[in-house]
Amino acid sequence: MNPNLIDLILHVDKSVAWIFHEWGWVAWALVFLIVFIETGVVVFPFLPGDSLLFACGAFAATQGQPLGVFLALIGAAALIGNTVNWFIGRTIGDLLLKPRPGKKPWIKAEHLEETHRFFDKWGGWAVTLSRFFPIIRTITPFVAGVGKMGFGPFSAYNALGGLTWTAVFVLAGFFFGGLPWVKDNFSLVVLLLVIIPLIPAFLGFLRTWRKPSKD
Repeated sequence: MNPNLIDLILHVDKSVAWIFHEWGWVAWALVFLIVFIETGVVVFPFLPGDSLLFACGAFAATQGQPLGVFLALIGAAALIGNTVNWFIGRTIGDLLLKPRPGKKPWIKAEHLEETHRFFDKWGGWAVTLSRFFPIIRTITPFVAGVGKMGFGPFSAYNALGGLTWTAVFVLAGFFFGGLPWVKDNFSLVVLLLVIIPLIPAFLGFLRTWRKPSKD
């Protein structure tokens, strides 16, 4: 198997096994890079996050790989990625949000609006909670930077969210990824990991869409 991006997302368990078998130590760097980009580069919210963490945990359990290394590596990537994202928002966020004549915006308007609503509801805790919501977790640190959220408070919420997110999904994969039903239906489990966190955002979009406009 030589995985492309679609394979990596839909068959992430096989992709992780193939990468570690073929690339050896480089696979550790690739896992770090994917998590870092998904959390740290605001224009790449579509990379696998939850499913990759779950697959890494399952791989550690079934192939005897060191669980602690996965937890430390992914946790570090998540924290550093969000910090870089905050820094981008704080330094050049306004420039990236400016309309570009004849070109698509760097960030989709609906994703940005949903993230602003998330911040309005949860305040600083949005940085922590956003970890469990695909797309929103990529844009939240950027919005925090644009809004000039202080580095100290951001780092505290970031650490709590990043380490909790890492532990929940990697350990879930470690303890449940090797179960026969999960192994036989891994693609379904991956789709559920992608779809379920998006449901609140989708419901919020529907409420906004159905709300009558004020003239």
